[in-house]
Amino acid sequence: MQLRRPKGPAILQPPSPGSGNLVVRALSLRIGKEICPGYELKRLLGRGGYGYVWEAVKDDGGTPVALKFLPSGEGMAASKEIRAISALSHIRHPNLISIEKVWCQASYLVIEMKLADGNLLDLLDICQTEYNTPLPADQACFYLGQAAEGLDFLNSRQHHIDGQLVAIRHCDVKPSNILLFDDKVKLCDFGFSSINTMPMQNHRQTGTMDFIAPEVFQGRISEWSDQYSLAITYCVLRGDRLPFTDTPQQFVPGYQRPDPDLSMLTPPEKPIIFRALSRVPQDRWPTCKHMIAQLAKATS
Repeated sequence: MQLRRPKGPAILQPPSPGSGNLVVRALSLRIGKEICPGYELKRLLGRGGYGYVWEAVKDDGGTPVALKFLPSGEGMAASKEIRAISALSHIRHPNLISIEKVWCQASYLVIEMKLADGNLLDLLDICQTEYNTPLPADQACFYLGQAAEGLDFLNSRQHHIDGQLVAIRHCDVKPSNILLFDDKVKLCDFGFSSINTMPMQNHRQTGTMDFIAPEVFQGRISEWSDQYSLAITYCVLRGDRLPFTDTPQQFVPGYQRPDPDLSMLTPPEKPIIFRALSRVPQDRWPTCKHMIAQLAKATS
């Protein structure tokens, strides 16, 4: 099935009414106001991590770009995102969004990135609107296979940062953070990313609640945590719903993930995703690519 590609820019999670100073600051970046020399803001795309993302055009003839504004002085959370972005700015992979430019402007750290055609949540909406069905398995595997390439690259302990050989956990894998550039997929929004030296280590409790792995609820992160989130993403793309219905809105001591409801999947898909959603990280698939390869084989 050929799906029409999204034509609009990626829509990130919209700001919530109670977002405090960030909302005030985001709205202060008025449409049409040239807050950054050489750029004109067009519209607020949404919130990502600890800052806000705007569509803008450059004065080089109107090149569209995405600008992320990180307010300085917003505390430890924002400083962690700045550190992650600084580390990732030197890492290149075809399935990771490239940071084109980083600079300070007024009370913001500004990050320039390419403007996407859309994200996988947009694609799901188009599929539901035009065909009244979620994404078919071959489409889901095609796009998530590319995301898996990027995630396995990040999670491999091969990156030189601060004199150490480390792995990077994305920590916020979800459909809206998987961008589309025509048929190419790129992961974005590394605000929750974690730099790790071990397969399992302590980690702050953070991320998008519906997609985080059980170990994150326990204050840990593993090299299989992103695979867990990718498996939930697969469920959403295939069934337009989450496999869990009881996820709390904030971190609750003692919460444990229940067995997933995988009724949105076909019988060949269910055992593959069930393994990826194991409560024990080491019992999941060796890599994200391995999981997607199994799905592609089972559904072909």
